[in-house]
Amino acid sequence: MKAKKSGGLGSMVGIIAAFLILCVILAIASDKFVSYSNFMSILKQTPFNALLAIGMLFCLITAGIDLSVGANATFCACLMGMLVQKGVTNSLILIIAGLAAGTVIGLINGTLLTRLHLPHPFVSTLGMKNFLWGAALLVTGSQMIGGFPKGVMALGSATVGGFPVSFIVVVILYIVLHIVLTRTAFGRSVYCAGGNMEATRLSGINSANVLTACYVLSGFMAALAGIVSIGRSGICNGTNAIQPYDTDAIASCVLGGASFMGGKGTMIGTMIGALIISTLRNGFTLLSIDSAIQNMVLGLVIILAVLLDVMREQMAARSRRLAAAAAAAKN
Repeated sequence: MKAKKSGGLGSMVGIIAAFLILCVILAIASDKFVSYSNFMSILKQTPFNALLAIGMLFCLITAGIDLSVGANATFCACLMGMLVQKGVTNSLILIIAGLAAGTVIGLINGTLLTRLHLPHPFVSTLGMKNFLWGAALLVTGSQMIGGFPKGVMALGSATVGGFPVSFIVVVILYIVLHIVLTRTAFGRSVYCAGGNMEATRLSGINSANVLTACYVLSGFMAALAGIVSIGRSGICNGTNAIQPYDTDAIASCVLGGASFMGGKGTMIGTMIGALIISTLRNGFTLLSIDSAIQNMVLGLVIILAVLLDVMREQMAARSRRLAAAAAAAKN
């Protein structure tokens, strides 16, 4: 247990060091990086991806994945846009409609995996991503829609003491869900399901309900991210459903210590990972780096993070074998 905690602490120190090194490099590369306005810009850019990363983290801990999070966020925003076009101006109704749609989509993803037994969530969520892309274009007539009421715009545009409200909400959510993952029976069940599904079942935990709950949470967070995106841009656009938002969310989680093999990942690490991705994209903009190069770099970041995770797993397995051999030799 001590070794596990030590490894987790070492991983956390490593990602914080990587974040600080990135900031130093960008500060040297651009004189515009170290400024209050740019710092606020990074905080405004972070919430959308950070919200998607919450749901992605829960899915990754269970050894799953949700490739539909970005398309889900866009579809929920477009659904709200369609309602605005039809004359709905009540902010509460619009927000409830968006959150309900995202949550139902998450429930469908979870049901496809646990009740209809599709082989892997990669298949079902990739199919859902393409379905939602088409649905987002359909409900908006392939047009950008604006004119949202102030109540809907507030989450993504309002500030308190200069800090974006959306970032404050994200911090609160991360604290609450950190407690859920580390201090509740549900959190232990999530980690258990990702570590060993059969052992989870034999211990009396309803693994199907745990998995479904994780995808429902992912859908809800995607919808919340969609509302944030409306406040940031003032519009909804169905073509954004095909954007690689899911890639940024995966990168945030993996950089933060999550593993595709399941059973690992923390809210704190994921938050720092989301800040790294936002800072990287901010630096790309400041340095006028082509979008193609940006995607290549982010792809390499994910590959490197996964490679480091595999190497850590191999080293941990080797340590366990050596410890077992030493214990057997003593006996």
